[in-house]
Amino acid sequence: MSENAPFPIRSWSEDDKPREKLMLKGKAAVSDAELIAILIGSGSRNETAVDLSKRILAASGNNLNQLSKLSLQQLMLFKGIGEAKAIAIIAALELARRRKITDAPAAEKVLSSRSIFEMMHPIIGELPHEEFWVIYLNNSNKVITKRQLSKGGITGTLVDVRLVYKHALEFGATAIILCHNHPSGTLIASDADKSITRKLVSAGENLDIKVLDHLIVTESNYYSFVDAGIL
Repeated sequence: MSENAPFPIRSWSEDDKPREKLMLKGKAAVSDAELIAILIGSGSRNETAVDLSKRILAASGNNLNQLSKLSLQQLMLFKGIGEAKAIAIIAALELARRRKITDAPAAEKVLSSRSIFEMMHPIIGELPHEEFWVIYLNNSNKVITKRQLSKGGITGTLVDVRLVYKHALEFGATAIILCHNHPSGTLIASDADKSITRKLVSAGENLDIKVLDHLIVTESNYYSFVDAGIL
């Protein structure tokens, strides 16, 4: 074996094997690459699972959020990653995203645009596509429920005004908050954003249901129509 040839995991000391390392030292002692290596189980003839995992992470800027945005096909472009391994990575990262939603502290009462952002960011802040959500509130500004209204875009044709208020009447809501994400990271309200907001405000006035705010959420920040003085 040449001096630079990689050693298979089975030849490592027990202290260095990812699975054994997790068992002996705990999950906090295991690196991101080692966790991915545990998921995929094996590398290739010329590369250990850990080295393969490091290569995948490096291609994603060593950023798990960026890695979570890779599709099945994109992951399978890495030599040594077949369909089963790609699915295992995607499933693990999706579980992490769902756990984040579950663990996010539910803002029982909306107090500010920041509280709306903290409520919605775990749900839509890191998505690769746009989604439009409505938060339904009672007369104490407490959240009754949240509903996704559309996925993939934000235009008047994709957000059904009638459906928004049909839900509001069913839930007995007296106010709503509009929220959608910008995967691009742009914190600017487009003409389409403003147009659908005006339509929903106008329709709500006839039903005595107030639109309290419209938030645009990105991976790290938010834009509030109320804070910006346009609602």
